[in-house]
Amino acid sequence: MPIAVIVMGPSSIGKTTTAELLSAKLGWPFAEGDKFHPAANIKKMSEGIPLDDADRQPWLEKIRDWINEHADEGRNVIITCSALKRSYRDILRQARADVRFLELIADKKIVGERMARRKGHFMPPSLLASQFATLEDLHEDERGIKITVDVPPEAVVARAIAGLELSPPARLDAFTPKGRAGNR
Repeated sequence: MPIAVIVMGPSSIGKTTTAELLSAKLGWPFAEGDKFHPAANIKKMSEGIPLDDADRQPWLEKIRDWINEHADEGRNVIITCSALKRSYRDILRQARADVRFLELIADKKIVGERMARRKGHFMPPSLLASQFATLEDLHEDERGIKITVDVPPEAVVARAIAGLELSPPARLDAFTPKGRAGNR
C-alpha cells in the first residue's frame, strides 16, 4: 500500500522545510497543504480570525482526496498539514494509503520567533496562540512519531526516516513507473 507522510504541527514550526527535504531524500511527490485552502479560509486567517472545524473540513477532504489520487497510481507522497486535532487526522486517515504522521514539536516562543520572521504568508502571528490551543498531540494509537525540531532540518529528516521506517530508493532510476525493479 502506498505511504502518505503528513508533516504536521502549528504554523511556522518547519513543516514545509522538513517536507521538502523528505521529498528530495525519498524522491516522493510533495504538496504544500496550505495550497488546498479555499479562498474564504485564507481571507479569514489573513484577517486574524481562526478557522473552525466547519472551515477546515473541506480543506482536509481535499488533502485526503489528493492522497487518494496518488495512492490510486501507486505513489508514495509527502504533504504538509497542521492536522491539529485527532478528528482532523481521522479525515486524513480515510485516504487509501498507509497514512503516517510526523508531528513536529517546538517551544511556542521559538515558533513565534520563526513566525515573526516569515514573509509573504497569510497566517498572522496573532493566530499562533489559537493553533497551540487547538493542537492535540498524536495519540498512542495513531501511526506516527513526534520529533523535536531542536536540531538542523537535515537531522530532523534523518530522525523522521528512521522513526517512520521509510527507505530512500537505492537508485531513483532503478524502478519502472509501476514501482517494479527494472533490468539495467
